[in-house]
Amino acid sequence: MPSVTLERAYGGLRTGEIAAAYCLSGPADVLKDELADAITGAVLEPSTRDFNLDVRAAGDLDGEALHALVETPPMLAERRVVVVRGIDQWRKNAKVWEVVSRYLDRPSPSTVLILVHAGDAIPDARATRGAVHVEVGPLKPAQTARWIQRQAKNLGLTLEGDAAEHLLACVGGDLGVLQQELAKLGAALPAGANVTAADVGALVGVNRGETVHDWVQAVLQRQPIRAIELLDVVLRQGSVTGVQLVMALGTALIGARLARALVDAGTPWSRLRGAVFERIKAARPPGLRRWGDEAQSWTDAARAWPAPDLDHAIAAAAEADRRLKSTTISDEQGILVTMLLTLAEPRAAT
Repeated sequence: MPSVTLERAYGGLRTGEIAAAYCLSGPADVLKDELADAITGAVLEPSTRDFNLDVRAAGDLDGEALHALVETPPMLAERRVVVVRGIDQWRKNAKVWEVVSRYLDRPSPSTVLILVHAGDAIPDARATRGAVHVEVGPLKPAQTARWIQRQAKNLGLTLEGDAAEHLLACVGGDLGVLQQELAKLGAALPAGANVTAADVGALVGVNRGETVHDWVQAVLQRQPIRAIELLDVVLRQGSVTGVQLVMALGTALIGARLARALVDAGTPWSRLRGAVFERIKAARPPGLRRWGDEAQSWTDAARAWPAPDLDHAIAAAAEADRRLKSTTISDEQGILVTMLLTLAEPRAAT
């Protein structure tokens, strides 16, 4: 069957259009888990859930066991749900695939089968041929912010002002990490609490203005002293590494170089932000916070950085990345300070 989006899958649940079988794939494991839970909730009543829900790891199932699971009749209900996680563990020639193919050709009317493929590889066609295939990709920045708010609400918390934005800036867009940090907030604060950015900073250990994003912005704005000062603070944050900093900076420098190239090719400054935004929208690079904000940041950087300086900066960041990944060098801060001092030197056009 043709693949559908996450939004389309949820829309079907809201209208009662529940398929006999689903195959969930894509890199966003947290979202796949949430969708599997939503399908289960749409099929089963809470009172019969324990009797009619089987969640198994694919590696623990052979063909005979899978056949028994999907053909078992429900108890005190019209349907049951079988969730099989990690179907990517099945070898291509495993006999269990014969059972999957036969079952999806004629699924049981009393079973809803959910096959979950780990990672972002393309699942075996035998899992998608007779199932609704939902490709679960990463959320857009605005969707991530709304997801954070929903997660907080489920924990009985209300995120005020820019608390969600600060959490995103502190830990990045990995939904699993965000979920863990929100759980910590829920455990540390009373139910019904209004959470401020200061609360987030106190829990995560990152104050406003001291995030990886703030460090990258200091570099883009050609403030080397500020960037060097921030290094000592940012590198002491538990989840931050030198490689992570260089990767974030590399993305920003390449974005600024894109903006500079568009200007040099004739794009008017008045239209540059919109042109950069369209490039971001088309490429959807991972890890960006808000596409509109990033487009503005790269546009501003294009004004401050001539093309030769940006080319030099990208090369310096690549060299720092190489040195940071060397097994013989451990002074992360020293390597990054050297890079920042190198970036402070203007380069003349050749």
